[in-house]
Amino acid sequence: MKKIRYKLSILFLCLVLASSCLLLEKYIVSRQYTAIEVASGTNGNYIKWVDFNISYEALCVAYDLDVQSYEAPVHLNWIELLAYAGAKSGGSFGKGSVSLIQKLARELSEGKTTLSELTKDMEYYDYYYEAYEAVLGGMVGEYEIEQENEQGQKVWKKVYGLKAFSPIAKGFEYSDYDDFGSSRSYGYKRQHLGHDMMGQIGTPVISVESGYVEALGWNQYGGWRIGIRSFDGKRYYYYAHLRQNFPYALDLKEGSIVTAGDVIGYMGHTGYSTKENTNNIDTVHLHWGMQLIFDESQKEGNNEIWIDCYALSRFLYKNRSLTEKNQETKEWFRHFQMRDPAVEAYQKRGAMPTPDA
Repeated sequence: MKKIRYKLSILFLCLVLASSCLLLEKYIVSRQYTAIEVASGTNGNYIKWVDFNISYEALCVAYDLDVQSYEAPVHLNWIELLAYAGAKSGGSFGKGSVSLIQKLARELSEGKTTLSELTKDMEYYDYYYEAYEAVLGGMVGEYEIEQENEQGQKVWKKVYGLKAFSPIAKGFEYSDYDDFGSSRSYGYKRQHLGHDMMGQIGTPVISVESGYVEALGWNQYGGWRIGIRSFDGKRYYYYAHLRQNFPYALDLKEGSIVTAGDVIGYMGHTGYSTKENTNNIDTVHLHWGMQLIFDESQKEGNNEIWIDCYALSRFLYKNRSLTEKNQETKEWFRHFQMRDPAVEAYQKRGAMPTPDA
């Protein structure tokens, strides 16, 4: 009788353990899927939500591997490396993510495997790739930029690498921390859906990526603000709380085409007022944010996707635009000009991108 009870007890424990494992597996899968949700829309299925949690270290390692392998037999794509790591970890980039990316890079470079072989049974790889490509897709590539030679003369050089810039001009100090999701109370209680960079009034604000000006003017929350859309339509860059009386580059208007690294405006503390040109923000800072748009229905309303830009801001510090001041107009301009193929391609198209372009 005791043996029967013992066996029943063991069986019961096994059933409990099996149930626990199933629940844990379901939890892990659900945690993976919360990073990206998919909905059906007028343009087919599109991503509904993205948690952008890629660490600064992972961004740097993946980027370096991409650039270093540009002319190698196997060119490593940094977004593919990051998407693989994201799919393996459910979008969480802990200490092991860097070594995982490095191991993947070695195997691909040595021809031991291919990415298609590794990801053919990875249910979430395609989702992570599309999400990360939406964030990072316009930031690395070929371009031409002016550089100084040994004689101090400006010469054009063709480059492959980071063609996105920090939103703060080179030589201008700022402070920041990860404030995404912090509480805000002006108007109504809400989350902070951007990244604040504190500095001095008049600090030149730089266009992170090439694109066209979609919004320009006053908003009671953001004060004087600029909204720039990437040429592929996937990213909307929002720059807010610009300087009182002199917020923008003088030639900037809605529809203007800007090149990454251009001066677009100046840091201030306008906003939190229905009255235009009012300084009602306590701390001088630039608020910049990135909205992802997979379907035009997400542009405004309850379906907006804003990502945490703190790690991205740290990463973009690698590329800061040097500026110089026109003493007559008091404007700042970039010192080294840049030719971005994305600008040329857009100008040849001669039209705004459609949502499914």
